[in-house]
Amino acid sequence: MGETLEALLKLQSVELQLVTVRRRLSRQSAAVDAQQDRIKQLEGEFERLHVETLQRQKGAGALELDLKSREEEVAKLRASLNTAKTNKEYAAILTQLNTVKADNSRLEDQALRLMQQVDEARVKAEEVRKQLDQATQQLEEIQRTSAEEVGRLEEMIAKLQEKRDGAAGIVPPAPLAVFERIASMRDGEAMAKIEIEGKKPPHEYICGGCFMSIAAENANALQTRDELRFCDHCGRILYLAREGSAGGDSPPSGASEHASPRGA
Repeated sequence: MGETLEALLKLQSVELQLVTVRRRLSRQSAAVDAQQDRIKQLEGEFERLHVETLQRQKGAGALELDLKSREEEVAKLRASLNTAKTNKEYAAILTQLNTVKADNSRLEDQALRLMQQVDEARVKAEEVRKQLDQATQQLEEIQRTSAEEVGRLEEMIAKLQEKRDGAAGIVPPAPLAVFERIASMRDGEAMAKIEIEGKKPPHEYICGGCFMSIAAENANALQTRDELRFCDHCGRILYLAREGSAGGDSPPSGASEHASPRGA
């Protein structure tokens, strides 16, 4: 393998570590954001229940005032019954009295339902308040642990960036520009090893990035020339690994996870 491809492989090793650490840093911020969103949701639910309680209390209060005035009307109608002079007048007053009493009964039921709903809303609001208190405590803990982890990850990124700058400095400008363009689209995985299948010729050549077949001429060219060859399917830079090269099958040191899923 030529010097350019070797240099690019060393650069990719650091690039993948950077992608991994940056992703972990992003997850720390996402955890805080998710908890803050949860708190906002609970605050909105608590406010909704509070407003609902006030509105129903107001409605129940208005019904009570209405009922009070209607009870006064009932009292007057009962008094009128005693002073009725004819059966017709008595019957008319009695009909009116029964109508008002029936209306009052419906209003009483409505007021009772409203007060029951007020009690239910208060219970729900108290449950939400407890959840809100708990979520706020959890946020404080997440922020504390996240701050510690963020500081550690940012220190790792600074060291890796310095290491990456050094690795990039030994790559010629033109190949470096190609690498960075592909890496930006592939989560740092700009290169793919050519996998050779079959113990005897004719071998089948597979792109280790997207697992699609590639032309044998790519492998043949890379055996003798230090040049950039690309997968026709995923566009990654192809290389042939040899024992002890930077692009072997072992993962880059310091990376705790794959920088990106394999495949196109």
